[in-house]
Amino acid sequence: MYVLMINGSPRANGNTALALREMEKVFAAEGIDTETMQIGNKDIRGCIACNTCAQRGRCAFDDAVNEAAPKFEACDGLVIASPVYYASANGTLISFLDRLFYSTPFDKTMKVGASVAAARRGGLTSTFDELNKYFTIAGMPVASSQYWNGVHGRDKGEAAQDTEGLQTMRTLARNMAFLMKSIALGREKYGLPEKESPQFMNFIR
Repeated sequence: MYVLMINGSPRANGNTALALREMEKVFAAEGIDTETMQIGNKDIRGCIACNTCAQRGRCAFDDAVNEAAPKFEACDGLVIASPVYYASANGTLISFLDRLFYSTPFDKTMKVGASVAAARRGGLTSTFDELNKYFTIAGMPVASSQYWNGVHGRDKGEAAQDTEGLQTMRTLARNMAFLMKSIALGREKYGLPEKESPQFMNFIR
């Protein structure tokens, strides 16, 4: 099994990375491979709604989004992690995720998703909620933990002192591993849930 981890922080070895590494230890113990993509320090523009991806099957802007797309398709689970900026995720990460989810045509059903936020003090839960919406629109089960998925710390490495936050990360990884393994067994025995043809409707006719 394979988990793709997206680090939305511009700091490769900051508190967001520290939280992801705590999860990596558990995944390794569970026999699950991981790969981390560092996104927050890249120049990634937002979606312009050109719909080129509908014809090409990939985003018109050939950057980290198209690099991540085959990894996303291959993974069993996706972890999205971000520092908190003004009670919200890093804008670079949001641009990345908007385009990644919109431009990829493959079925994401039953890939397990988990979001993680890192903050000095506040804004964790609003960022957590913001990131989870990407999973729920794509038919991806959302992994939970013993608390909202976040660690506290401002200066580099400070989150290492947040023992409850790190425990939350470990519990999240264990629960995510269990979900992925359970879904794999269910897929083998029952297949994926039946899908109806999509029905699109505008509120104003």
